[in-house]
Amino acid sequence: MSKMIFVNLPVTDLAVSMSFYKALGFENNPHFTDDTAACMVWSEAIYVMLLTHEKWRTFTNRPIPSADSSEVMLALALDNREAVDAMNEAATANGGVADINPMQDLGFMYNCNLADPDGHVWEAMWMEPSAIPSDN
Repeated sequence: MSKMIFVNLPVTDLAVSMSFYKALGFENNPHFTDDTAACMVWSEAIYVMLLTHEKWRTFTNRPIPSADSSEVMLALALDNREAVDAMNEAATANGGVADINPMQDLGFMYNCNLADPDGHVWEAMWMEPSAIPSDN
């Protein structure tokens, strides 16, 4: 089996969250989707499981962080700067919040941070490793 990551996120409104992630470029896998959870696919190795609060509580008794907290920042590598800007704009247009942290432009790397409707933090980023300044 190849190495994969499944990011599990508690959400307050499954339909709203599915629509948000579709707008960012994720695809839904209906095989692992029902009225309590949705599997959103970023790539063949990266999946986001959106879980209603009720479903989430079947996995853990730990409290669900408030939407204004920062439990983790998940970065998604994109093809270019324009794709970073487009994801940021799609977040704003679909119930998320863009530019929650200052945009960074280091020349070889460009990123913007956004939050989904439940406050989960994502970083849309582009990087050109060959342009990283040498320390020599």
